Amino acid sequence: MNRVLAIVLLAVTALTAGAQEFNPIPRAWKWIGNEEVIFTYNGTYEDDASFVFNARKGKRTDGIKAPAKFSDFPLKPEGAVNLTYSPDSTKLAFTRDNDLYVVDIASGKETRLTHDGTDVILNGYASWVYYEEIFGRPSRYRAFWWSPDSRKIGFYRFDNSQVPMFPIYSAFANPAAAASQSQSPRVTDLALGGSLSETRYPKAGQTNPQVRIGIVDLGACEGCPLSSSGDCGSPEIVWADFDPTLDQYFGIPFWGPDSEEFFIARMPRLQNTIDLYAVNIADGSKRHVYNETYKTWLNWFDGVVFTDKGLYMSREFETGWQQIYFLSYDGKEFRRLTDGPNWDVSIVRVDEKNGDVYFTAKRDAVARQALYKVDKKGSIKALTDPAYNATGISFSPDGKYFVATLSNMTTPTKVAVVANKGGVVSSGSDNICAFPVRENQDKVSGKMWTQVEINAKPAVYPSCNIVADMKGPDYDASIYALPELVYITVADGLNLPGMIVYPKDFDESKKYPVHVDIYGGPDTPMVRDRWVTPNAANQWFAENGIIQITVDPRAAGHNGRAGLDMIYRQLTVWEVKDFCEWAEALQNLPYVDGEKIGVEGFSFGGTMTSMLLMQAPDKFHYGIAGGGVYDWALYDSHYTERYMDTPQNNPEGYEVSKVLNYVDGYPTGYETATVRASEAYADASAEQAVQSIRSAAEPVMLKLTHGTGDDNVHHQNTLQLLDALHKAGKKFDFMIYPDGMHGYRGYQGQHFQNANDEFWLKYLKAEY
Repeated sequence: MNRVLAIVLLAVTALTAGAQEFNPIPRAWKWIGNEEVIFTYNGTYEDDASFVFNARKGKRTDGIKAPAKFSDFPLKPEGAVNLTYSPDSTKLAFTRDNDLYVVDIASGKETRLTHDGTDVILNGYASWVYYEEIFGRPSRYRAFWWSPDSRKIGFYRFDNSQVPMFPIYSAFANPAAAASQSQSPRVTDLALGGSLSETRYPKAGQTNPQVRIGIVDLGACEGCPLSSSGDCGSPEIVWADFDPTLDQYFGIPFWGPDSEEFFIARMPRLQNTIDLYAVNIADGSKRHVYNETYKTWLNWFDGVVFTDKGLYMSREFETGWQQIYFLSYDGKEFRRLTDGPNWDVSIVRVDEKNGDVYFTAKRDAVARQALYKVDKKGSIKALTDPAYNATGISFSPDGKYFVATLSNMTTPTKVAVVANKGGVVSSGSDNICAFPVRENQDKVSGKMWTQVEINAKPAVYPSCNIVADMKGPDYDASIYALPELVYITVADGLNLPGMIVYPKDFDESKKYPVHVDIYGGPDTPMVRDRWVTPNAANQWFAENGIIQITVDPRAAGHNGRAGLDMIYRQLTVWEVKDFCEWAEALQNLPYVDGEKIGVEGFSFGGTMTSMLLMQAPDKFHYGIAGGGVYDWALYDSHYTERYMDTPQNNPEGYEVSKVLNYVDGYPTGYETATVRASEAYADASAEQAVQSIRSAAEPVMLKLTHGTGDDNVHHQNTLQLLDALHKAGKKFDFMIYPDGMHGYRGYQGQHFQNANDEFWLKYLKAEY
């Protein structure tokens, strides 16, 4: 079945028979006092379907809109980028032409804070490598931060003058519009010469931007004499006492609770040491607060919770797992609060009065996170059942209640309001929040896999109300192919998780092709035991008789730093070994066609897919690689060097991790294809022989895709791989997406999906 057709059929089914199969799920928006919480469905401030739930009474009230708050900006200065409210909502900060501004909402008066912005000097606007790797894409390049008292702004100033330029060519006159991919390029967008965009992009080993950190006290401008232009002029900038010429990185800063100190994390280029400084806003002097070192690489401070006494953070340098630490603001007190195999730790609440810290983590299950509490004695209790993945945690202000969104692969999502009474208890209660072990449990068989994780007994909650359940009255799990959690144990004893979906009407006496979905990048797991609503896309392989499995290698984080540290200075080496062990496990299953195993991945997954077809074509026979890095010297400095060091310091590691070096291992060439076809059709006519060459399904086939507008993994990577394949006389497929970014959307995304479906039908099923 073509996937486009499947989507249409699914939509018709939903309209006719399955309208109540799945219900929408709200999220907790805001607590009103200590007992009532507002839920919203669309995530906006004006939601007609929103409701209020009283946790103490267990009562729901519909039709209540969320409290009024600015949902739009009252002022929109011309050319403003990243408009951001001050905490007291009286002012807006923004950048314009790479300078930083503040506007007073009541008067509309603008104050310009910097005056040297150019195409290479960026004030409050991030250089690309900071945007992509440190601040993250949700920052939208914003590099300024309000203080809690709304009187001060800290910002980063980037000097890109020495950062190498990378040009990105577009065939269209307006590449930004084309890159949106919302529609096909209009005729009016066409240009005879196309257009060129330029990015200051430091590749591994190249020069990074220089960074200065500025602080502006807006309060110092209050009451000053007006200038001839009618404003107070620009407040003085205090520059933090860091040497911008050093080869270094700065993390996302944060303000102290009293707005008197600006905290800055710094790493050297190698990223194996991190220092935290408190910068004095009056003179820019810095006070050292904290130091941490590690044998491979360190991560930035993330998800830090600030209190009056100090900050709480998750770090992973000491036990091989992520633990929660307390650090006083003066740096004199530093202590660890947790122990055990915690990963993906996120601190959600700190109760300093009682000495309790609440956090989510993968602690009892490597593919699921639950909510936990650690008390001042170090005792840790689960507050949600570890059999279910817990997200969307929101506590009432007094901590007596919390909201949790719970699910697993076979249990549709539920939203619960729970009384915080110390933790989940054993089964035996008739409480409505006593979930089943797994819905549709009879389908979870494990089929020759090791350690399929199924809890023997469900846990229940002391006091709980289900306020939303995705499972509608017409839901029937039997009509869907739902995932199952499976494990393999690799040769050195590490356990790796996967999630497998068997075809409809699965028959163990038959042989099935397999599609393997991978990524492989460090600390980026693909396998998560959580509900994903069945739709035409994720049911397609099952409908077409193909086993679908998503797998992770040791570097995904499931084994803590033990798995991650092994990949240092040799990206892809251990990943290839782990994915090959997955392939061997599949080939040993009696119901798997060991000659028809396909693999697909994008970005790092594209890198791995290409590497597998070149290094292990006996295990992975067909692959679709999108947007991959095929020479790590062509990728950005911060990400690559964290795991690989620089090309200058680690040339051997860069060579062993370079896909370009393994092209000769890819077995499919035009000469072999011609010989095979001519032998098969020795007595055929010339026309028949040509047709046989064109239609023959190769025993190994690689398909490459890339967008020419990709500013993350440059199209240069794929062009160099294409050239190497051409020189070696290799046969492969290639799809280019004009102005396509790092991931294809809109019409390009639909084309990508349709083309891939056809590829898998041809090579895994050998039919159309």
